[in-house]
Amino acid sequence: MPVYATLVVAAAETSVKAPNPILPAKNEIIWGFLSFVVLFALMAKFAFPAVQKSMQARTDRIRENLDEAERVKTEAQTILDEYQRQLTDAKNESNRIIEEARQTAEQLRRDLMERAETEVGELRQRSQEDILAAQQRAMADLRAQVSNLAIDLAEKVVERNLDRDTNLALIDSYIAQVGSTS
Repeated sequence: MPVYATLVVAAAETSVKAPNPILPAKNEIIWGFLSFVVLFALMAKFAFPAVQKSMQARTDRIRENLDEAERVKTEAQTILDEYQRQLTDAKNESNRIIEEARQTAEQLRRDLMERAETEVGELRQRSQEDILAAQQRAMADLRAQVSNLAIDLAEKVVERNLDRDTNLALIDSYIAQVGSTS
């Protein structure tokens, strides 16, 4: 046999005799199994209840937080509803105040118009009375001037002086006749 083949056969025999790197030795398997059982028992006895207790506490805490969040959400919704109701009430109140102000302004405008019309009517009445009084004064002044002129003219015409009271009475009666015809 060639040397090369001998070496291959020898290497193959030695490789069969070498331990499998994937499978552990039997004593390692026994110690590993015993360690696993002891560790599992300890964990089941002590760690698992503690973990379960902390998980339950966390679950309870989350549940409480969710309940608190729901309560806060309900409270916030209640506050929002109250705020919206107050806002609606405020809008209604402002509309009512504006409407009252409009009505008050309209009533004030009507009152001012009535007062102005009354004042205008009174002013017209006083003006008419003033005009009538001025007209009567003017007529009285005119009568006085006409009577003075008539007396002066009559004196010149008659060239004698009649009694002044008689002359005035004659002139007044004449003016009254002329005034009643015009």
